Amino acid sequence: MTMIAHTPVEGWTEPTARERLAILRAARTVAMVGVSSKPERASHFVATYLTSSAASDLEVYFVNPAETEILGRKVVPSLEALPVVPDIVDVFRRAEACPEVAREAAAAGAGTLWLQLGIWSPEAARIALDAGMKVVMDRCLKIEHARFHGGLHMAGFDTAVISSRRRSA
Repeated sequence: MTMIAHTPVEGWTEPTARERLAILRAARTVAMVGVSSKPERASHFVATYLTSSAASDLEVYFVNPAETEILGRKVVPSLEALPVVPDIVDVFRRAEACPEVAREAAAAGAGTLWLQLGIWSPEAARIALDAGMKVVMDRCLKIEHARFHGGLHMAGFDTAVISSRRRSA
């Protein structure tokens, strides 16, 4: 397994689990930048989850200039073309593309820049922080959402959640 170098970002610390939960609880809209129509891509898997009933608390928008429709939903070419201000901009782009996405997210008035697993961009983080946004890097929005909502089992993970609720037959 290859580890990515986590170059420190001055004035930023990785959000704790509670802080990530607070970000997710406050979010109503998510813009997925770089989402793909190819089922083998991680972004497609995340899109499928986020648009499912498991994540029905979120309104999800797809952003990709090379796509027109994904999962039966319209895809917009840029954050600027969104009909809403996204609470979270979930990024599936290479690290070198992230500073431009951060600038677009800031211009759109987004609240959080969320870089997916394997993506670390101190420059994008600095742009977002300077714009007053929260920043999450190298974390999967789907995994975090499922973890906090008891849905990791849907991806083949056993959450080991102990509950007093009886399972329905």
